[in-house]
Amino acid sequence: MSDAEETSPSPPPAVPAQRISEWVAARILDRIAKGELVPGERLPGERQLAEQLNVSRVSVRAALQTLKAQGFLTAVQGGGTRVVSSAGAMDDALTEMVRVKHANLCDLVEIRMALESWAARRAAERATPEQVDTIGRIIASMGASMGKGAGQAAVHPPAHSADDEMDFHLAVAQAAGSPVYLHLLATIRDILGHLLEAHHTEPFTEGSEALLVDHHRAIYDAIAKRDPDAAAAAVTAHLGWVLDRYHRMRLPE
Repeated sequence: MSDAEETSPSPPPAVPAQRISEWVAARILDRIAKGELVPGERLPGERQLAEQLNVSRVSVRAALQTLKAQGFLTAVQGGGTRVVSSAGAMDDALTEMVRVKHANLCDLVEIRMALESWAARRAAERATPEQVDTIGRIIASMGASMGKGAGQAAVHPPAHSADDEMDFHLAVAQAAGSPVYLHLLATIRDILGHLLEAHHTEPFTEGSEALLVDHHRAIYDAIAKRDPDAAAAAVTAHLGWVLDRYHRMRLPE
C-alpha cells in the first residue's frame, strides 16, 4: 500500500451523503492521474477501499460504477475492478500493421526512440533510490540469464530474457513519474512484448545477447548517475542498433 493510500483523508464534513460517491470517484481518479494506479492494475477490493477512504462500501460501489461508465475502470472476470488500458483492439490493429509492412515496423522503432529517450531522461531526473535499485536488479537478472563464459548456454530460455527486458522498460516508465507515458506504453505493451521476444531469438541476435544487455546497462548507469543526457543518448544508441538490424533483416512487402 502506498503512502498516498495510507494517508487518504476522510470526506470533508460538508460533503452531503449523496455526493460522497463523487468524492470517492475523484480520489480514485486522482490516483490514476498520479500514476499510483497504472493501466491494467487491479484495484483493492471494495472493503479495503472503504477502509482507506473512511466511507461506506455503498459509496465505493457507486463510485466504481461511475468510473466504469466513464471508461476509466473495467470489471475483472471473477470479480474485482482494474484500471482500463488503452490497448485492446488498438494494440491488435497496430500489431497487424507492423506485421504486414516493414516500414511500419521501422516507424514504431523511431517513435519508441523519441518516447523512451524522453522517459529515460525523466527517470534520470526524478527516479527515487528505490526505483533505481529496482532497475539495477532487473539489469542483474538480464545478465544472469546470459550465462557466463564463452560458448556457455544461457541459464534461462530466451523468453525469460524478454520478460526481464519488458520489466526494465516498465521500471524506467515508473521511474519517469508520468501517468501519461505509462498509458502510452500500455497501448503498445503487447506488440512490444512480441518484438522483445523476437530480439532474443535468431536470426535477430546473431550472438548479440551480451550487447543487448550492455545497451540496457548503459541506460541504467546513466539513470543511476542522474545524467539525463547520457540516459537519453543510451536509449537512442540502443534503438538505433535495433533499427539498423530491422533494415538489414528487411522482409519482402
